[in-house]
Formats: sequence, structure tokens, C-alpha cells
Amino acid sequence: MRDVAVLGVGMHPFGKFADKSVTDLCRDAVVAALADAGVQWRDIEAVAAASSRFSGGKGWGLNGNDVVEDMGSTGIPVYNMSAGCAAGGNAFNVGYALVAGGIYDTILVVGGEKMPKGFIQTSGVEEETDPEFLRQRCVGMPGPSFWALLCRQRMEEFGTTEEQLAKVAVKAHQVAVHNENARFRKEFTLEQVLGSNMVSDPLRLFEICPVSDGAAAVVICSAEKAKQFSSNPVWVAGSTVATMSFDDGLPRGLAGVVPSGKSFHSEASTAVERALAQAGAGPQDLDLVELQDNTVYYELAFPEDWGMCKPGEAEHLLETGETLPTGKMPINPSGGFLCFGEATTAMGVFQVCELTWQLRGEAGARQVPDAKLGLGQTLGLGGNGTAVVLKR
Repeated sequence: MRDVAVLGVGMHPFGKFADKSVTDLCRDAVVAALADAGVQWRDIEAVAAASSRFSGGKGWGLNGNDVVEDMGSTGIPVYNMSAGCAAGGNAFNVGYALVAGGIYDTILVVGGEKMPKGFIQTSGVEEETDPEFLRQRCVGMPGPSFWALLCRQRMEEFGTTEEQLAKVAVKAHQVAVHNENARFRKEFTLEQVLGSNMVSDPLRLFEICPVSDGAAAVVICSAEKAKQFSSNPVWVAGSTVATMSFDDGLPRGLAGVVPSGKSFHSEASTAVERALAQAGAGPQDLDLVELQDNTVYYELAFPEDWGMCKPGEAEHLLETGETLPTGKMPINPSGGFLCFGEATTAMGVFQVCELTWQLRGEAGARQVPDAKLGLGQTLGLGGNGTAVVLKR
């Protein structure tokens, strides 16, 4: 396997853009990534795209084909990947494998999405054999209700308070003020978060990520190609994809009993464990993490699941400032999903962009000092999980 470099990154700011198509958003991100890499469109040998379910893609999730037609139909192959909210990380993994395996030297990875209003409808059909349909329609448990159930268990096990949950959101907005690509660049006080509308007890509006429009793109290449454009590129130390294991805590949890001490989202834990193993690193070696914070709960639970801290310790690290960019365990210095909003298929690529800026030392006021090793993680519908470790 060959070494793979992240040569260029680009992003369209997140928000709601009624006058732009998903292809418009992707174009801006792609043009920015090409310019950052110092390459031309004709230098791209293949495209790995996170396929959109909600917008564009000729109605079939063919976003990569739309990008190629928009940028110029040069005959290159396109790989459209579908993995729900993990699609961006999945597309990056495919692009990485194709370069590492010697199939191509220079690949574009891109993800873009325009999200509909309201709760994300995970099931498109009323099918009795579809557990997602049964969960939302029969159990009456859309995402926020499920996250609230997990929060309640944590509150029982570790004594987590509503104020501590709210402090995760306060911290996220504190750093997002400095991110020009974030949708919400405004600080909130603890009182403002606790005063926001209750969505599903104990979770409030400011403690759950909204849905957004956005796009991100990355140019990756072989080490030999990277030498032609950069003297100090960011390297891919690990890139993995996993699916949920049979003993995951979630199915039993949805049956009404959330098992204590069980690792939820085994697809995420497995992907992270494998990516760190590829990188020859442990969780304590990480300088920063960009994790999927659909809700504040995950910023507390995931670091414990992955061995970054002990069970029940995350609240203390949060309250002592250790999860800020200047702390010993920086989490989501970008502002995370809470401040960007989720543009589902773009999120894994968005994380690669943020990690790259951090490792280059280009993150400005949200910079993690002397960052050398960073982790990104996503999970998506179907029990899909991805992880990427970048280093400099």
C-alpha cells in the first residue's frame, strides 16, 4: 500500500441556500480544493462522491456525475457512495483505497447536500420489515427521542446534569464564532441554552444539531505526486469503514431496555479502533477529534467508548476546559455538527477539511496548538461507521 497525502481541501459555508443547487455548493467546494492543492481539473483521475438522497444526483444519488458534468466531462470514472450520514467518510475511504492501492494517483473526494426541513426521515417507504420505519412510526421515536433516552441513561449512571449537557453546546458555539464556514457563529450563555425550547426531555433545541445545506471537497494523491506540489503535506494515517455488530446495544435499547455498560454504535467504535490501529496510535496520542455530535450526548459518550478518557470522566474534562482547542482533549474545534448543522453526505469530508486545516496550523483562533494527529468519525443509517486519522 502506498502513502496517501491530503493535497487540498475546500468547503462551501453551511447554512440554508434557497437560490443554490447542490451542484452549485459542490462546485464552490471543488474549485476551492483544486486551488488549495495547486492542481487543475484535468489532473483529477477519478471522483469518489458521497451520494445525496435528499437533493440532486439526477434523482438517483449520482452526485459525482453531476460534479463531473459541471466541471468538465473528461471521461474519468466516478464512484458514488451511499452510506447515510457516513457517506462522506465512506467516499473518502474508497478514494484513499484507490490511491493507496496504486489504481490512481490523484482523486477528488466530494460530498454535498441540501436538506429538507424538519426531522430526517430515515425510511422512505412504509415497510413492515424495515426497523427504521417501525422505530419512527410504531415506537414513535425519531432521532431526538432516541438521543434523549441515551441521555437519561447517562444521567442515571454517572449523575450527568442538564447543566452539563448544556455546557457542551456552550463550548461548541464558543469555538464556532471563529469558524467562517459555520452556520451559527454566535455564542450562547448557559442560561440561553437551558432556556431554549424543550424538544425531547432532557434535550433542548440548542443541544441538537439542525439540518443544513453544505458541501466539502478534498484532493488526495500519492506520495510521489504530492512531492510535486507540497513540501509538507498532511498524510492519511488510517481510513476505515465498519458496520454495526450483532451484539450492539441499540436493538435491545429500542426494545425498551438500554443495557448498562454496553458500547452503543459499535460501527463507530470499531471504525475508530481500526483506524487508530492502522495509524499505529492509541486514543491518548490524539491531539484533536472531530466527532459526530448530532446531539450533546455524543461528545460525552464517544470519547469514553474509544478510550480517550475513563467512563464518567467526560463531564469533568468538559467543565475544566480540557475539550477546548487549548485543552488536553480538544473535541470539535470546528464547532461540530451543533454549529454547522448536518448536511448528511458532506460531513465526513467536512471533517477531513477541518483536520487538515488544524494539522497545517491554519485554523486561526480555534487552532489546536502544535496539532500533529487528528481523528474524524461519522456514523450513518444502516449501521455504517467511518473513521479517518490524519497526521503531519
